[in-house]
Amino acid sequence: MASETEKRLWYVADQLRANSRLKSSEYSVPVLGLISLRFADYKFTVAKQEIETHRISSRRGITKADYQAKGVLFLPENARFSYLLNLPEGENIVAEGQRGGEFFTPTSLVKLIVEVIEPYHGRIYDPACGSGGMFVQSANFVERHKKNPNAEISIYGQEKTAETVRLCKMNLAVHGLSGDIRQGNTYYEDFHSSVGKFEFVMANPPFNVNGVDKEKVRTDNRFVYGVPKPDNANYLWIQAFLSALNENGRAGFVMANSASDARQSELEIRKKLIEDRVVDVMIAIGPNFFYTVTLPCTLWFFDKAHSNCRDNVLFIDARGLYQQIDRAHREFTPEQIEFIANIVRLYRQEPIETSKGSQKLMEHYFPAGRYREIPGLCNVATLEEIIDQGYSLNPGRYVGVAEKKEDDFVFSERLHALNEELERLNADAHELEEKIAANVVTILEERPDE
Repeated sequence: MASETEKRLWYVADQLRANSRLKSSEYSVPVLGLISLRFADYKFTVAKQEIETHRISSRRGITKADYQAKGVLFLPENARFSYLLNLPEGENIVAEGQRGGEFFTPTSLVKLIVEVIEPYHGRIYDPACGSGGMFVQSANFVERHKKNPNAEISIYGQEKTAETVRLCKMNLAVHGLSGDIRQGNTYYEDFHSSVGKFEFVMANPPFNVNGVDKEKVRTDNRFVYGVPKPDNANYLWIQAFLSALNENGRAGFVMANSASDARQSELEIRKKLIEDRVVDVMIAIGPNFFYTVTLPCTLWFFDKAHSNCRDNVLFIDARGLYQQIDRAHREFTPEQIEFIANIVRLYRQEPIETSKGSQKLMEHYFPAGRYREIPGLCNVATLEEIIDQGYSLNPGRYVGVAEKKEDDFVFSERLHALNEELERLNADAHELEEKIAANVVTILEERPDE
């Protein structure tokens, strides 16, 4: 399915390259706009049929409010996808965009973050909100637990790029959501007066950003643990997420692996985070989850509600869990997301969920229905153990290595099979050598003077 979608998108890119005035970095703007409109049009059409069916005996006309009550964006006639399809060729349908190529968070990582922080009710903040994926998945989480997202959660976001702010608002709208999304540079601007305000913070900030003006942020009350000396903004983001939480707040965010073991002034900030007992869970993610880069990452989770009584951190190494989409891309399956989140639920002594098919995994790894240490997968480390590890928050330091099962094979049979494979490869190599030698002779005969 993913490869078919890629082929269609490449076809669209070829059409835009040949027949539009857009630069390649701008292709995403009309494409994402049309995809969003198509999705909104589908939901609108389904809702329209339902509303008309229920109102068939009513004299009151159908209004915009009827669609809003169903969490659906109302589309005027000339804004519907079918209207655009029927326009004459050459008609101007999508305005030229300004920018493209924004960095999107993989959906499976967003879903995992949501499952771990469990945003059932309250104010959700993302100061690097991009296209708003964190908000949409939070709403899906609430809806899946039989609640109305618009009644349970309030959405607040900030994003540096004007085009991406518009894309976020559009994404919210097509999902029947609304929120207060502001344009601003989060390093220097805090338009939501975020300190101590939010029940939940979720984000995927840009990694390892250089060039932030340290003098501008030195007295900012969001950075209570201090400004790191290296030219790297990771620990500014980490502090911005923590400072935005109220006394019962939870945060979940994506962070570069290097931040888990960063030294010098960043280590001093990490010491304070650990000693203040706000770090709840750390999850290591393998490479190739992001579409445009191969780097692995770590998911950090804060929980201020239990900071006064917690002396440990749950570490999960999820690098061995993934589904290979194609040669270069991976994702978590719904079952794997549920399984990882269930490890956290057991650690918190909460009921597990198995609606996505994780029952067999849970029975295999946690047969007693209680949390336990599993080498290579999960371990709870005490504050003393973390101090002994130099205040590292790298899950690999704590979970150990999974026990390897003995191979179930007869050695002589395996050796025979490997020898046959080696002989086949040697034969192929000799054949290639002969072809190369013959080609060299032919070239020299055709060009005797060179």
